[in-house]
Amino acid sequence: MSQANVIQPHHFADARNALRHVFVHDLEMPASIGVYTYEKTSKQRIRINLDLAVREGDARAIDDNLANVVCYEGVVSGIRRLIDQGHVNLVETLAERIAALCLEDKRVRVARVRVEKLDVFPDATSVGVEIERVSPTT
Repeated sequence: MSQANVIQPHHFADARNALRHVFVHDLEMPASIGVYTYEKTSKQRIRINLDLAVREGDARAIDDNLANVVCYEGVVSGIRRLIDQGHVNLVETLAERIAALCLEDKRVRVARVRVEKLDVFPDATSVGVEIERVSPTT
């Protein structure tokens, strides 16, 4: 396999590049999602995992102040607002919306988002998609 065909994942916590890893793992919630008629009439369980590479800047600039960091509570609240906006057909669409939400904060350099539907097949723990998006200013 040539080097051009190898996907190199981003390092989320990376001292050399002054990146901090902010994450939300295993966030479960009901969502109206799916293409089938029965999926449009009732919510189903989804799980969201989110990894963000965040530009650190000067560590002293944090000053123990929530406003100076990417707040995971704010990210989770934003995800809940997206879910509450109504039905989405595809997990891919929801993942893209979550990534775009995270990249609105200019400190976020990379967003990796995994969205899983938990109750689709009785013999599978989950099905879904994982995407990685990079800030256009990176």
